Amino acid sequence: MRTILVATALVLVVLLALAGLFEFIAEIDDTQGSYQTPRVILYTALRLPQLAFEMLPIAALIGSLLGLGGLAANSEIIVMRASGLSVLKLSAMVAVTGFVLLVLTGLLGEFIGPPLDYYARNMRLESRYEQDEDRLGNETWVKDGSVVLHLERVSSGLEFGSIYMFRFGEDNMLEAIAKAENSGIDDDDQWILENFRETLFENDSVHVVESSMAIESFEIDAGVLGITLVKPHSLSGRELLGYISYLKRNSLDSNRYETELWYRIARTVTVMIMPILALAFVFGSLRTGGSGARLMIGVIIGLAYYLASEMLANSGQVFSLNPAILAWLPSAVLATVTVIALSRIR
Repeated sequence: MRTILVATALVLVVLLALAGLFEFIAEIDDTQGSYQTPRVILYTALRLPQLAFEMLPIAALIGSLLGLGGLAANSEIIVMRASGLSVLKLSAMVAVTGFVLLVLTGLLGEFIGPPLDYYARNMRLESRYEQDEDRLGNETWVKDGSVVLHLERVSSGLEFGSIYMFRFGEDNMLEAIAKAENSGIDDDDQWILENFRETLFENDSVHVVESSMAIESFEIDAGVLGITLVKPHSLSGRELLGYISYLKRNSLDSNRYETELWYRIARTVTVMIMPILALAFVFGSLRTGGSGARLMIGVIIGLAYYLASEMLANSGQVFSLNPAILAWLPSAVLATVTVIALSRIR
């Protein structure tokens, strides 16, 4: 366990150094306003936990190949086999290490990476457009049952501006249009609408209702509204589940967010598979090979897994394929290869 964890940590540090450098180079050419070199460095540093979460499967594979390969080269694994440890028991020991990595990856991807990634992107947006509030704000559309809301200005701090409300009947016929000059949500998740004006379409007439203050109750709270402004990979698993539930409840397309959720779960579980796969390799030709050969094998398999996962995730969104199947397919292939490789060891 110590060998695999130390080697994985070293590989992850190297990968993050490269990824951080590329991230910094990409951002330094896009400075604007107060978003200058110090904040570019801060943005890059805040992005590192999310990048670590994305790279951990590859780091776990390369680290396990290097660590276990070193043990095999020194005949330590052979001594373990000779002392009576079966391949199954060795695999179980390595799987325990994989489970530790899985837990660390889950914590990183749920509680550390997404909030820091959101803060970094929000900081960059505010720094770049702090002198241009029109570009800083975002318009958004949300649906709550038979009501469709259009908020004309939603800042990253969830300060609402004017709002349009379209209310539909059971036959999808427009029943009312309303506008409020200002809007917000109180502590009880009630919508407060200032200078409210609603036009009601009745059978043979139009009725207008005006009020300086109106209170509406929607199932959309500040959390759901805030999620509409956040990229899927900046959301935690709990937020993804909540937003997917909201989208399905309102008959909206949730494929993009389901893809991200299943992709994240599959990536986390794959971290546990990688050390076992590495064990299967070190029993073969890599037992006497150098660290360069192990590194090359790890890079090739890791890149193949990453590219396959990204390609399947994107194609699933384009062709509306089942996101769960596509997300688990690369992991299932790796697990199958691992089982076959271990079963051939004598």
